[in-house]
Amino acid sequence: MTWTVPELVRVDEPHIADERTMLDGWLDWHRATLVRKCAGLTAEELARRSVPPSTLSLQGLIRHMTDVERMWFRKRFLGEDIDLLYVTEDDDTADLLQIDPATAEAEFTALVDEWNAVRTGIAGACLDDLFTHERGGQRSLRWIYIHLIEEYARHNGHADMLRECIDGVTGD
Repeated sequence: MTWTVPELVRVDEPHIADERTMLDGWLDWHRATLVRKCAGLTAEELARRSVPPSTLSLQGLIRHMTDVERMWFRKRFLGEDIDLLYVTEDDDTADLLQIDPATAEAEFTALVDEWNAVRTGIAGACLDDLFTHERGGQRSLRWIYIHLIEEYARHNGHADMLRECIDGVTGD
C-alpha cells in the first residue's frame, strides 16, 4: 500500500480572543494549512520539484518547518540541548534539498511530533518571556510566534504553487 499524507482538520483561527489564544490559533491554522496543501499526495509527489527551476518541494517544506519550529521554540527559547533533524553544520540546505520519498512518512510524523513537543514546552511560558539570540540581543516568545506565523504564511504560498503544478489542486 502506498502511503499518502493524511487529511488534517484545520480549525478556523479565533476571531475574538486574548493575544495568546489568537497567536496559538493563527500558528495552528498555518501549520494545518501546510498539511492541507500536502494531503492526499504520495511520498513521490511530495518529493517532486514541480516549479522549475526551483529545487523546492513539499517534502522539503515539511522538513524545513520541522527544523524551524525546533530551532526557534525548543533550542533558542526553551534552551533544549537538541540537534536539528535535517540541517547540519556542513549542509545548511539539507532540510530543503536532501529529500528522499522513502523518508516522507517519517518526516511528516516528525513535523507533527515537533508541534506537540513545542506546545508542551511553551505551555506555561508568557509571551513577554525573553531569550538571548546567539547573534546578540534578546527576543520574546511573542516575537517567535509572529516570526513563525510569517514563515508558515510565506511557505504556504510556495506550497500553493507546488501543489497546483503536481495535480492542479488549488485553494486555501
